[in-house]
Amino acid sequence: MPQMPRKGAAGSAQTRQPNVQVRNLFPTPIATLAMPDADRINAVLAERILEREKTAASVRHSNWGGWQSATDFPDWCGAEGKAVLSAAQKVATSLTCDRAGQAVTPTWRMNSWANVNRAGQGNEFHTHPGAYWSATYYVRDGGAGSDPALGGEFEMADPRGVGPAMLAPMLALRIPGGQSVGASEMVRPVPGTLVLFPSWLSHGVRPYEGDRVRISIAMNLTPT
Repeated sequence: MPQMPRKGAAGSAQTRQPNVQVRNLFPTPIATLAMPDADRINAVLAERILEREKTAASVRHSNWGGWQSATDFPDWCGAEGKAVLSAAQKVATSLTCDRAGQAVTPTWRMNSWANVNRAGQGNEFHTHPGAYWSATYYVRDGGAGSDPALGGEFEMADPRGVGPAMLAPMLALRIPGGQSVGASEMVRPVPGTLVLFPSWLSHGVRPYEGDRVRISIAMNLTPT
């Protein structure tokens, strides 16, 4: 599974001052799912995406080099790709409710595209306007999942802003997850893993420095 940065004892919700009550407001959910039958699915998807790369021109958005397909992945992804898209919809639905906290079942409009990165390629920070949830599915990690030196991490900027880090970069908030305040969190790519996050969250992909191929599928989900 993808790994978040390890936190020390300071990440505890306990405080040293007695009688202080702490609420951690404005959470940002990052969901991960290990795709069933991933080895078989990824073998088929890798072949299909690399064949598509040979014949279709790359779209240029946030990508630093590499190849990005048009948002027509659902049209040529086959049964294996549709299984990944369906899994993303199910996770999105499970994490969506109305303002009273009651479960809802939105009808999701989706667009999706494939990404192929090689040495030195990645994605600059960006958001996905017009979508509610976005997701990334890892087909191949190019070895980066087991070797941090290869980069290629999925990086998320702190939506609370950079102020605390600019003022006092040596300090952090003594709450769970507070050690990255004003900075970023990273998810290391692992084949067969789906990562779902709010579309407004600024994110990017650090340059991949391996000598193999890193393949992923990106998705946007918008309620109709």
